[in-house]
Amino acid sequence: MKKYQTPNKKIPVYRQPHGFKTISEMVNICAEKYSDKTAYEIPRNSQIIKYSFGDVLNLVSRLAKYLRDKGISKGNRIAVIGENSPEWAISFFAISWIGAVAVPLDARAYVDSHKLALSHSKSKAVITSNSFYDSINSLKPQVPSLKTVIQMEELDGIKNKYSRGITPVKIDTDDLMEILFTSGTTGDPKGVMLSHRNLMSNVEDVYRILDFGEDDTAFSILPMHHVYECTGGLLSTFYNGVRVFYSRSLKPREMLADLKTARPSIWLNSPLILEKLYQRINKELNSQSKLKSFITNMIPKSVIGNKVKQKLGLDKIRIILSGGAALPGWVGKGLGELGFPIIQGYGLSEASPLITVNPQSNPKNESVGMVIPSVEVKIIDTDKDGNGEILARGDNIMKGYYKNISATKEVLTDDGWLKTGDIGYFDEEGYLYITGRKKFVIVTRGGKNVFPEEVEEKLCKSVFIEEAMVFSPDDSQIQALIFPNIDEVKIEIEKSGKEYNDDACREFIHKEIRETNKKLEAYKKVSKFELREEEFPKTTTKKIKRHLFKDYKLK
Repeated sequence: MKKYQTPNKKIPVYRQPHGFKTISEMVNICAEKYSDKTAYEIPRNSQIIKYSFGDVLNLVSRLAKYLRDKGISKGNRIAVIGENSPEWAISFFAISWIGAVAVPLDARAYVDSHKLALSHSKSKAVITSNSFYDSINSLKPQVPSLKTVIQMEELDGIKNKYSRGITPVKIDTDDLMEILFTSGTTGDPKGVMLSHRNLMSNVEDVYRILDFGEDDTAFSILPMHHVYECTGGLLSTFYNGVRVFYSRSLKPREMLADLKTARPSIWLNSPLILEKLYQRINKELNSQSKLKSFITNMIPKSVIGNKVKQKLGLDKIRIILSGGAALPGWVGKGLGELGFPIIQGYGLSEASPLITVNPQSNPKNESVGMVIPSVEVKIIDTDKDGNGEILARGDNIMKGYYKNISATKEVLTDDGWLKTGDIGYFDEEGYLYITGRKKFVIVTRGGKNVFPEEVEEKLCKSVFIEEAMVFSPDDSQIQALIFPNIDEVKIEIEKSGKEYNDDACREFIHKEIRETNKKLEAYKKVSKFELREEEFPKTTTKKIKRHLFKDYKLK
């Protein structure tokens, strides 16, 4: 296949955007437009709590007034932390309403990370759910700027405190809207500064290229502090008048029960969740009796897929958007054959986040899709295989890293190009393919490039390998750390009449690696490996934190 450095064409556009300049303008107009429609639903205490778009507007304007009365004004930093909920959304919108700057905190991070973000941003207030109130409140003596901690559960009381709210503060499209603290896979937390222009550019592009609107329901499970869920699951849904159903948690039992209740048509997802979903479906299909299995194999996969979707509560699903990390090809292909409408996209926090996405009309999910309308993308410094670093430019690209000029200069060129650090190429139809990360590429002594992600994907095609991390300590031997799927390995070993133990598990995984090596070029083959007893530490978007293993030596 011929590889290209620029796209021959961009993703098709089928409607024009509204031209909103700020988040508060969008919230104000869309809440009036869809006033009586349901905006949010969440299961609580065995009942479904609902908020209409009109309710949201009411609460946003009154919470904004409360914040103003607490001495918080335009430009002040306000952190938000909590589980996914309507109150998280309302808090974010209220911050935009008074022209303040949101600092979303990772609910799964340690309290030291929260302290770092609050101190570095000089946050004046935190809006928190009850779960985090005590830990955040305990940081007050250590964070001099922090004066006010507000519980999301107080919203009803705040609403009743005022007979009416306030109108939105006048702000400029280039004013800062949020600071996202992200450590990524390489360490060193940085504060990504995103303006109203950055975020609205992405929201309006999503409207131009994806077919969804007020008749749709979205299912929210990804963390709202992350820009992928914030732009796609919070801002874009509100812009389009979409009902959002918040799942109680990612626990399989609760999530699947909530899926059946919500019956969504849109689902923003991560590759890890989709992989586990596909493995669960396969496990159920493979556990059937011989007769049932024979009958199943005779039925078209799309028919089986329809039955599976019905059982899961996905009978109305039209779009499953996969992002945040690379979707393994075998997962996309397998779910696609069952009729799951998977669309893979690509982006970074620094790009608000979307850069490319597959068109609904013609997805190629081995790629990350086509360039969105308001963004430019080019490939530079290509190697002899035609792969090079991906650069992006557009209104969605961040203002820079907060109080970190040197880090900003490393990734933003003088003429506005963002160096993504990802390696890839375009095909003849304008679809972008990612082959690896610039920082992780292994250059062998023979001058060959090995992208760990490629080898890891092939290893993880085995149902017996849960996670893998590939590296080379000497640019010669390709090594792997493996977290096995113990349950599946144990079943298989005992099925063969052997006793399960650590040695048997290691030998079994060794056999799986040998099978994978048969499909790899000689310089990519895994020569040594070690088993892990627990999952790898990961970022919010479920990418392995590779920097923690940079000096690792196999035992």
